[in-house]
Order: sequence, then structure tokens, then C-alpha cells
Amino acid sequence: MVLTGSARHTGCSAALSTNAGLTKALLVCGIAAGPLFTLAWLVEGSTRANYDSLRYPISSLSIGDSGWMQIATFIITGVLTLAFAIGLWRALRSSGAVWGPGLVGLVGIGLMGAGLFVTDPLNGYPLGTPLIPTERTTHGILHDLFGVPFFLSLPITGLVFARHFARRGQRGWAAYSAISGITMFAVFFVARLSLRPGFEDLAGLFGLFQRITVTIGWVWLTLLAIHMRRAPSETLNAAGHRT
Repeated sequence: MVLTGSARHTGCSAALSTNAGLTKALLVCGIAAGPLFTLAWLVEGSTRANYDSLRYPISSLSIGDSGWMQIATFIITGVLTLAFAIGLWRALRSSGAVWGPGLVGLVGIGLMGAGLFVTDPLNGYPLGTPLIPTERTTHGILHDLFGVPFFLSLPITGLVFARHFARRGQRGWAAYSAISGITMFAVFFVARLSLRPGFEDLAGLFGLFQRITVTIGWVWLTLLAIHMRRAPSETLNAAGHRT
């Protein structure tokens, strides 16, 4: 059977449409992840007994009988972020962009790992525990290691995309991405500093500094997903690209 030129064109158009639809669906995962994560810690932090959101880290919500909710949030948002990373790769592969989507993928893996391994008590939560853990557990150590991609890779991702947008003449997005990455680094540095000896007065605001850092990152990532979702020409071209 020999296909006519019209039939081949129709088949290719259908395939391109399907690929573009999958890419956009994956990008939507990036729109959903940040709001879901934020809503979870807002609700859990406000309803958890003896929990002070200004002082205690988000990860501490994983501790205790109701900790399963934060654990599930870590894992679900991690899966969504990983799916978003795949969507980014599909949307940008025609331009050869690899580092940005790859770093976002690491963030997703880090979130899933942070959910699988529960943190150690920190900064006095649960009540009666020391400011800094005197004895570390394997779970706690692995939780901290999986947290590195979010607090380190995500700011770097902002700088990577700043360069990406600058090359394309999108100065507003380039500036916003760079500012988000640098600010995340700066605020998280202050957060970690508050747990060091000699800075005990800041320890009561560790949770606030961490939440500012997390919010800056999630807002940027969410807006990036919305921006990419609204870029049909780039998305369609990438979705239909085959090597």
C-alpha cells in the first residue's frame, strides 16, 4: 500500500499534535507541583500541635503520627517535578538545552528522596529535642542529602535559565531567573547560619527563612512552567523533533 502525499502529511500532523499534547501535559505538572507543596505545608503547619512555622523547618512536618501527609507531599511533588523536567527536555531539545531540564529532574528526585527518608529532629522540634541533633540517623542523613538538589540545584537552575533566556533576547526572564537563583542562595545561607553557634537569636526564624527560600524557588519554577506552556511554537517544534 502506497500512501499519498496528503495521507502522509495528515499522519505526520496527527503525530506532531499528539507529541505536542504530551509535552504540554508534562509541563502542566510543573504548574501543579509548587502550589500543591505550598498548600500542604501551610495547612499542616497551621494545624500541627506545638509546631511553630516561623521556627521549625518544613521537613519536621514529616515527624510523628501525621507525618505521612508531608511525606506524601514530598513524593507527589517530586514525581510532578520530574515529569515537568521531562516536559522541559522535550520542549527545549531542539535547541540542545540539557542542563536546565536535567537540574530540574534532580530537584524532583531530591523531593522524592526527602519523602522516603524522614528528617531527624531539628531546632527543638519535637519539643524537648536539641537545636542541632546530637545523634544522627541514617534516615536523617539521607534526607539531608536528598534536600541538596532543591536548595542547591534549583538556584543553579535559575542561573542556567537566565543564560538560556539571555541568549534568546528575553531580558525580563533572564533577569528574573538570575535574581531568583541568587536570592535563594542568599536567604538559605541566612537560614543555615541561624543554626550555627553564636546566632541563636536567629534560630527562632529558621522556619521563616527556609520558607522564603522555598517559596522563591517554587514561584519561579511555577512561572517557568506557565511560560513554557504558553510557548506553542517552541513546544511544537521540539515535540515533533526526531533524531
